[in-house]
Amino acid sequence: MAASRKDTKVIVVGGGGTMGSSTALHLLRAGYTPSNITILDTYPIPSAQSAGNDLNKIMGIRLRNKVDLQLSLEARDMWRNDELFRPFFHNTGRLDCESSEEGVAGLRREYQALLDANAGLEETHEWLDSEDAILAKAPLLPREQIKGWKAIWSAEGGWLAAAKAINAIGEELRSQGVKFGFGGAGSFKRPLFAADDVSTCVGVETVDGTQYRADKVVLAAGAWTPALVDLEEQCCSKAWVYAHMQLTPEEAAEYKGCPVVYHGDVGFFFEPNENRVIKVCDEFPGFTRFKQHQPYSAPAPKPVSVPRSHAQHPTDTYPDASEQSIRKAISTFLPRFKDKPLFNRALCWCTDTADSALLVCGHPRWKNFFLATGDSGHSFKLLPVIGKHVVELVEGRLADDLAAAWRWRPGQGDARKSIRAAPAKDLADMPGWRHDGDGASR
Repeated sequence: MAASRKDTKVIVVGGGGTMGSSTALHLLRAGYTPSNITILDTYPIPSAQSAGNDLNKIMGIRLRNKVDLQLSLEARDMWRNDELFRPFFHNTGRLDCESSEEGVAGLRREYQALLDANAGLEETHEWLDSEDAILAKAPLLPREQIKGWKAIWSAEGGWLAAAKAINAIGEELRSQGVKFGFGGAGSFKRPLFAADDVSTCVGVETVDGTQYRADKVVLAAGAWTPALVDLEEQCCSKAWVYAHMQLTPEEAAEYKGCPVVYHGDVGFFFEPNENRVIKVCDEFPGFTRFKQHQPYSAPAPKPVSVPRSHAQHPTDTYPDASEQSIRKAISTFLPRFKDKPLFNRALCWCTDTADSALLVCGHPRWKNFFLATGDSGHSFKLLPVIGKHVVELVEGRLADDLAAAWRWRPGQGDARKSIRAAPAKDLADMPGWRHDGDGASR
């Protein structure tokens, strides 16, 4: 196996994002020759088009099934202990809150699942049944806004300095001699196939005509993946929104160490970072952007939700409706800042699957071509570990339970809705997010 790794050439498309950069790192750690690893992306690491190129992401344990629990625990241990990742985990704790009858019932089921997981989580998680108990963990929350709230406290939760963590991977890849292609030379156009076997992938052609040859190709292009190759409606790309607020030194000092506070009907916020910036998000089913589009291997154009890159369209913000919901979140969590100006209003693109499980598998018709996508808004915390499992897939040794959960599975449900409470709204119907003079409906 060592000799095979040494000689095998691998291309990672989308290597500037979460799953792609993690894959490249674990190829290195598994002993692949650095000069045989090629990272392709439209933008350098951390890619400006990646959802992971963000101020921060939530860290916590996900319990939806045994696979999610396993990966959450693996990732938790690496964020705590791995030398590369440890500096980017801010262990402030996490509060998951609800107030409606349905929301509280779901939160209680989640807490019971934590107790039943047999993973020691009862030692780090606590049910908070009163406003006083919640305020003991987050004393700056306004009491008048949290009446009737219940919460789960996670002492091992917190937030991840997302873009910095991916950048650290990029620095490691560059220092070890990994090859890169960016811009037109890094933007995927199509797979290349053997002349004598049109089912065997032998590389990638990019939009500028550059051809890269390899033994294995991993397509890990995040929300752009369904627009690049035909995934047969298994994935639907959606945008969520956020905005930033600038605090004064005195305000930032007050909120230093504040836990991540999440409410399923309102949104969430993080403690200020070292530049005194707080990120605030609302909570909703996401926005799509459907267009007639023909991904590679699709027999004809069809409706595909195609992301629109903020990096290429820097005047884009978010819909008018999002301004209202973000302001609602601020008024709930941080009412003292309700009149503060917002900046960096933006859309953040992810891709859902019908069951919110990853799509990490070999292509069913193309040998040596692998997919690593379907994050469903939950994969960034897996940055330290997901690439290890992609390498296992490439080498044909992915564990059976992971392979079953992440298999190619068209027709298994509606990725447009996924498991969320309501279907996404399309940006064509949402005014206010485009400011380049081209109208809001394209």
